[in-house]
Amino acid sequence: MKFLHAADIHLDSPMAGLQARGDLPPDLLRDVTRRAFAAMIDLAIAEDVAFVIIAGDLYDGDWKDFSTGLFFAAQMKRLARPCFLLRGNHDARSVITKDLSLPPNVREFSTRTCQTHELGELGIVLHGHSFPNRAVPEDLSLGYAEPRHGWLNIGVLHTSGNDPGEHETYAPCDPGMLRLKGYDYWALGHIHQRQVLAERPWIVFPGNIQGRHIRESGAKGCSLVTVEDGQVVAVEHRAVDMLRWAMLEVEAAEDSALSRRIAEAVSAALAAAEDRPLLARLVLTGEATPGLASDAERLAAECRNAAIEAGGEVHVEAVRLRTRPSRSLAAGTLAPLRAAFEAGLADPTRVAALLAEMAALRAKVPAPARDALDLPQDAEALARLGAEAWELAAAAIAAEQPA
Repeated sequence: MKFLHAADIHLDSPMAGLQARGDLPPDLLRDVTRRAFAAMIDLAIAEDVAFVIIAGDLYDGDWKDFSTGLFFAAQMKRLARPCFLLRGNHDARSVITKDLSLPPNVREFSTRTCQTHELGELGIVLHGHSFPNRAVPEDLSLGYAEPRHGWLNIGVLHTSGNDPGEHETYAPCDPGMLRLKGYDYWALGHIHQRQVLAERPWIVFPGNIQGRHIRESGAKGCSLVTVEDGQVVAVEHRAVDMLRWAMLEVEAAEDSALSRRIAEAVSAALAAAEDRPLLARLVLTGEATPGLASDAERLAAECRNAAIEAGGEVHVEAVRLRTRPSRSLAAGTLAPLRAAFEAGLADPTRVAALLAEMAALRAKVPAPARDALDLPQDAEALARLGAEAWELAAAAIAAEQPA
């Protein structure tokens, strides 16, 4: 017997900042989360799973219109087997204002308390507690039911776990305490990068099913779980994404081999993408060379050309410089400037003011786009951003120096 564990579908989530790009094919981004979800349902049918679990954030937020709910209902009819649905922070009961009757094969976990659903013919029970509101600061797992003896117990939980800050904190919990609960499998959601926190019992974040920005690179999909004789014996990641994000890091030395290095990076990324189109960020590293700062269009075209040669599809999201100035320039002309720059970032009053500005700026960004932001929220993150900003500024200055 098999079941499918997915989370963080974010149906109809916009690809922040990309819709207005005139250089991207319109079909590349159109309905991409819907297409990934349909591919997941295809997988469930092909593998003949007994049921599907969605561990939160099926929706990205309140529906713009009823087509989002109607699409989900149509996919559930195709699935034609039980789907256990838990609400997370993006689709909490207080967030979704529009409403449609759930398809008959969908069983939603209560928002008031932990609820247990039975699959008596399979000897499986599922325990879960949906989010009543977007902000859930307490550990919901503490209220989960005791494991039922003689059954395979699955805990469904939307949580930030003990994640050290990459994601906002929701229903935090200690994975060590989850292990002690006595369940056989924990189907988690909220963290968008696949993570297997433990195997005895299995505690799994499957990740989201479709990357939406460069911070969500790599294969995206769900977990296919195999159960034999009442025990979980295998958990496999299955990719269902329709397009893939990739970071291409290339040494920027200005020589005849730069195009070759770009081509090699593109070919490797295409091979890893498994015949999917790529949205790539080209990151140039190493010592700065004259002219690179103003040559982004040519470098993006080099990536596209390399993809054509390799028989794949690559679209460049951005070109970024992570280069450093030459040693002679860094030790001479730029040394006093760097000292002044670092002194400014060491001033506690200035740091507090900068963080306040960052928080105000973040609040102005529409909620769907906030996940793509890299704005620092504490002094440590601001220091990292400052170091990166210095390298970019120094590289730009170096690039303008005469050869």
